[in-house]
Amino acid sequence: MPELPEVEIVKQSVERSILFQKINDVLIKNRKLRFKIQNNLKNLIKNKKIIKVSRKFKYLIIHFEKEEFLIIHFGMSGTLHLLKKNKNDYTNLSFYSSRSLPKKHNHVIIFFPKFKLVYNDPRRFGFFKFFFSKKELNFFFKNYGPEVLSSKFDLNYLKRKLKNKKKNIKNLLLDQTFVSGIGNIYANEILFCSKINPKKIGKKLKINEIRNIIKFSKKVLNKAIKRGGSSIKNFKNIKGNLGTFQKEFKVYERENKNCLKKNCRGVIRRIIISNRSAFLCNYCQK
Repeated sequence: MPELPEVEIVKQSVERSILFQKINDVLIKNRKLRFKIQNNLKNLIKNKKIIKVSRKFKYLIIHFEKEEFLIIHFGMSGTLHLLKKNKNDYTNLSFYSSRSLPKKHNHVIIFFPKFKLVYNDPRRFGFFKFFFSKKELNFFFKNYGPEVLSSKFDLNYLKRKLKNKKKNIKNLLLDQTFVSGIGNIYANEILFCSKINPKKIGKKLKINEIRNIIKFSKKVLNKAIKRGGSSIKNFKNIKGNLGTFQKEFKVYERENKNCLKKNCRGVIRRIIISNRSAFLCNYCQK
């Protein structure tokens, strides 16, 4: 699943092409995504000019005039592809796909004067949703916790939220009502850098551990964005460049390898927490 850094890179990439462009047409080949695409979506966005592209949590947001919005969520396998008019080459904005445009599962095509955007999603857990006002958009996000990169995710907030939490810290970091924007890959990296066992109960965290979670949450995600996202399955930005942060993973998918911390005698172990893989050093994350 694309995580916050990957969606941020897609946002930065697609923005360069679609900003201030007018949508010529829309072809919806399959409405049955995670949520059924609105019947009138084509009419709602056709001929509209895009004035801004932003990201909120793991959502891509397209801003139109008159404070109207279209959000795109990529789910487990959703990808965007940019194809130039009358050319065979294309730019892959995807996280999961190769440079070859898939022949199947191209559910939504948005046409611009000189190119088109194709939304592909084999598992169909992604979705599109149109909002008629900023109020509607804000209401949609009302149950989400503060974004991990925002100033609201600070010591006071985390101390208060962890006070009586009986969940383990790994599951808390993945709970989007607790903090938004952390997925499984980065939760593993954050906890490793913080020297915290992923199974440790939230309310038992010490103040220095809470500080470390805040520090390394921001550091790890910002570094991933700077490195262009993580190319777990050939993620490419609009320039066709692979993300490189996966080369710097300390624990994720490093099972049975030596810990990379200096003077650590530990080995990376893989355990299962709530049906998800968790990776940790058996020495420095006791």
